[in-house]
Amino acid sequence: MFYHASNVGDLKVLKPHVSNHGEPLVYFSSKRENVLVYLCNAVEKYIYEKYGRPMKIYEKWASYGITDDGRVRIEEYYPNATKETFEGVSGYIYSVDNLDNAKPLRGIKDAFVISHQVEIDGSEFVQDVYAEMLKAESEGKIVIERFEDITQQKKEWIKKTIRNEYKSTDNDDYKEFLSAKFDFL
Repeated sequence: MFYHASNVGDLKVLKPHVSNHGEPLVYFSSKRENVLVYLCNAVEKYIYEKYGRPMKIYEKWASYGITDDGRVRIEEYYPNATKETFEGVSGYIYSVDNLDNAKPLRGIKDAFVISHQVEIDGSEFVQDVYAEMLKAESEGKIVIERFEDITQQKKEWIKKTIRNEYKSTDNDDYKEFLSAKFDFL
């Protein structure tokens, strides 16, 4: 079974779209809980809640990765980031029983891509992504590294990284998000 997350309901097929890899792809995980992070983007949510509009220029926020054993590891770069981003957010997890021609995504365990459209075999509505994440965390299926538990060394790395992000972007919405979440800017 392969899973794909989307905020769009009632899909019958998943179609490739241009991705971070520069080519039209559809992304999947063989672990249902690993797709939960794709149901909300913190920058997009912040701008929409503040202004009631989408971002002028889309900016992906991804403070997560995959552990060596294939679990999503959410890293909070600011206090309560996971709850603030995902609580009250709903979406859909689509499932596909078999993916012909699926290729493993290099460097990401349990992730796969395809370059053609695929029919959906099942779907599930997730009422509250944060509640689902807490359940998956309690079952040991994902890891949430809360801001208050990270080391001082990691906090310094975050500060340096975010300052560089802020300096290097021309995206006003992204700059506003960073300024709102990080008091050192």
